[in-house]
Amino acid sequence: MSQNLFNTPLIGRDDELSRLSGVLDRARVREARAVLIAGDAGVGKTRVLAEVAGQASDRGMTVLTGHCVDLGDVGLPYLPFTEVLGVLAADERFAGALAAHPVVGRLLGSGAEEGIRDAGGRLRLFEGMAGLLADVTEVAPLLLVLEDLHWADQSSRDLLRFLLSRGVLQGPTGGAPGHRLAVFASYRADDLHRRHPLRPLLAELVRLPAVERLELRPMDDAEVARLVRALGEGPLPDTTVRRIVERAEGNAFYAEELLAATDTESGGVPSGLADVLLIRFEQLSDTAQQVLRTAAVAGRRVEHDLLSDAVRLPEDELESALREAVGRQLLVPGEGDTYSFRHALAREAVYADLLPGERSRLHGAFARLLSGRGHLAESAAERAHHYRESHDLTEALTASLEAAEHADCVGAPAEELRHLEAALDMWPAVEASARPKGEGLDTVTLMLRASAAAAHAGESHRAVSLTRAALAGVGQDTDAELAARVRYTLADNLMNVDHLAAAFAYSSEALAMIPADPPSRTWVWAAATHVMAARQMGDNDTALRVARQALSVAEELRILDAQADLLISLAALEAGGRRTPQGRERLREARELARRAGSPPVEMRALFSLAIGCYESGMLDECLPWLSEGLDRARRAGLLSSPYPREMRYLQSLVLYTLGRWDECVRAATADTEVLPAAVGYVVGPSLYVALARGDLGAVDRARALLDGPFDWMATMVASVVLTDAAARAGDPEAAVERAHSTVKALTDDAGARPEVSVRLAALALAAVADTAVRLRGSGDEAGTIRWTDTATELLELARSQALSGRDGTPQGPEGLAWLARAEAEWTRATGGPEAEAWERAVTAFGFGEVYEQARCRRRLAEALLADGRREEAAAQARTARETAVRLGAAPLLRELDALIGRSGLTTPSPAEGSRAASTPLTAREQEVLRLLALGRSNRRIGEELFISGKTASVHVSNILAKLGVANRGEAVAAAYREGLIPSGGEAGSGTTGTGAGPAPGSGSG
Repeated sequence: MSQNLFNTPLIGRDDELSRLSGVLDRARVREARAVLIAGDAGVGKTRVLAEVAGQASDRGMTVLTGHCVDLGDVGLPYLPFTEVLGVLAADERFAGALAAHPVVGRLLGSGAEEGIRDAGGRLRLFEGMAGLLADVTEVAPLLLVLEDLHWADQSSRDLLRFLLSRGVLQGPTGGAPGHRLAVFASYRADDLHRRHPLRPLLAELVRLPAVERLELRPMDDAEVARLVRALGEGPLPDTTVRRIVERAEGNAFYAEELLAATDTESGGVPSGLADVLLIRFEQLSDTAQQVLRTAAVAGRRVEHDLLSDAVRLPEDELESALREAVGRQLLVPGEGDTYSFRHALAREAVYADLLPGERSRLHGAFARLLSGRGHLAESAAERAHHYRESHDLTEALTASLEAAEHADCVGAPAEELRHLEAALDMWPAVEASARPKGEGLDTVTLMLRASAAAAHAGESHRAVSLTRAALAGVGQDTDAELAARVRYTLADNLMNVDHLAAAFAYSSEALAMIPADPPSRTWVWAAATHVMAARQMGDNDTALRVARQALSVAEELRILDAQADLLISLAALEAGGRRTPQGRERLREARELARRAGSPPVEMRALFSLAIGCYESGMLDECLPWLSEGLDRARRAGLLSSPYPREMRYLQSLVLYTLGRWDECVRAATADTEVLPAAVGYVVGPSLYVALARGDLGAVDRARALLDGPFDWMATMVASVVLTDAAARAGDPEAAVERAHSTVKALTDDAGARPEVSVRLAALALAAVADTAVRLRGSGDEAGTIRWTDTATELLELARSQALSGRDGTPQGPEGLAWLARAEAEWTRATGGPEAEAWERAVTAFGFGEVYEQARCRRRLAEALLADGRREEAAAQARTARETAVRLGAAPLLRELDALIGRSGLTTPSPAEGSRAASTPLTAREQEVLRLLALGRSNRRIGEELFISGKTASVHVSNILAKLGVANRGEAVAAAYREGLIPSGGEAGSGTTGTGAGPAPGSGSG
């Protein structure tokens, strides 16, 4: 295992570490136990043992480690124990114990008087080693680690059997206290073939009452992804991480090797890793190697009959070879008479070892065998692959198109895109006469299909590129309707990446290319796209006129999906928009039409519009059922990564955040991170608001990462909310104001309309400006005060202009008006005016359901009431805000409130809260760690402040998560505040307050 891996926090393995930690605790109270730790090569046995050894050292235990080494047939007897004795001999504390057992000196070459060649000498050695270890445990508790038992020599295995079955592990008799000893021994499970000599010993040992077995299973995908990102020297592309996770299959060593090779290899197995993987393969007979080479060409999994036909061996020879490969744990029998490679990378290594001609010949054989079974849609992808690798491009093209059709039918847009792009690559290399014939089988139409698949798979920029390529392929002889389809499809894709002016230009061209009379489906969809583009550009008059005309034509032609799409647009365009009962009724009608038409994308647009309409109206609880229905529909259609489901995922997390259901919000974000491409990372934005509100400053780095790559409207908005808020918390008004202005500029659309989020960003920046103005006014700095009050007025004007006259000229909904009230209150604070009434209005405005921002406003209101001498009212506001902060786990806000309460003498925590803290399940040290977690400290910082190692801090954190039954640090802090496990006090946060953490209303697509 590379040493680099040990420089990163141990990821995952919390359950295993907790179990081993428990064994250490029992050993320290004289309950000796042994754990046999099994796992495949590279899965992380050494890393876990190093971590637990660090724990043992921190607890005052002596750690002795012996390594077994692969020396082939020339084994060195007692090698791991000799290594252990060498360490003991170098430690003065154990000189007496060694002197009391001179027979063990023979292993160190010290010339003991008696040999150990006969049975008596061997027994004396074993008893001497047991006695020595027992004496060592009287000096200090002992952890004995034996690594790689699968390489242990016979003598070492015999000595281990004695120690665990008759020696120190069994302890003294007659009621004497046991030994302070734990034994951890590791071995590779995948190396234990049927006749391996360690097998019978393991079977014997696990039956002993003081011996248990622990299997280190492969890490899950999320943990491997975290490991890869932790090992990377800088930010890694999401596609790189996903590919490594997919290939490593939970193996930490494989993941590290694949990461190290990302700059030097082009998709193959790194040479060092290939050498490791091929060792077991090369130990097989020639026939078994031939079978595995053939199986590797078939893929990760192969049917017995197909393999038999391809390898063309007598059945008894094939079965013997398969039995050998299974015995060496290279192949694993599966259901349905199939065999799979135990690890995909082993298959890759064997495949890479084939000669080019051999590889091509075998691919051709599999392609012909699969074709002989009939052209089943399910096998099209396999046939395409084998034909392509055997260089039969004509058959490969046909099979790729079949595979794309099948992927579309089963709702797999990413796979459909892959097959279509493969077909487009092969198209020029296949003679025109040999290409498949039929409607839509031309490069322009195929590119349009590929662009639709890319959009549905969440690859918005790829969809734009493919549609631009289709446009480049449109010639003078291209059908006018197809040319129009290309243009309005390009317009639709451009809207998804916020290129609004270009989208409007292309939708205008599309509408002009075909006449409205005679009516046609193509004209209706060109018009529907133009309606959306015109609305995005702020040309509502054009949008409304075209929408009504197109709806009439769609109704005449009974084009139900277009009718539904146009009704959705009209619901947003007509008076009151989707916030009104009339607008919502139109949207319900559109949903039913889309459902009848069998058009999931339009149905999802209707469901999203219903949800966002409820959100904009402040009806948060009514929003969630529409989102659940929409995401369920997207899931069934295989379109979870397409534009509207992405918006629904974001909105769902936002509503959970707004309602104060923060743990649900974080869990949803974690699930989304695992399945969505990095290009739509904004979906997890509300979880960043939670993290920042709970004091996790890592949210700032994660927000900045959203700004990497091509410009994305939503990602810019989400990141800027976090970064503006963070700057205000840090007391940096210049950074907060600059971030707000630059974001408004970046998000201002092609028509010059500023984004709705402007009001929120202005209010966030105003919080930092007000803090600064208050401080300068108090110090008598008149010039500085004037400068910042002028800035405050400028920001307030920005907030007013956006909240009172949004994109469509009407006031924003409850959320936007609440942020305006917050901005007004911050401006009043900055200019020195009377504050209590302004903050009361802000508290009332956030009463639509935004619990956290309401609590922050209550905190400011309590300050203002105190300044007016209204102590009872101030105490009531502070108590209510504090209850919310405790429930949410909003540690910084809680510290600010406790500081306010403490210095003002308003109240103290309730007795019930104190009693909860007294009954904590945590140890005193874990409570100290939890207190630092609440302050946002990293494991390293916790270690420094408590004078323990970072990895010990990591273990304490894992124990805290387990005891509180939570999944991460933020949830732990939240749970601890809810249960009163973190003592309240006057420790104020270092930053300023009063800054919000939510995105703009109605920020989703229309």
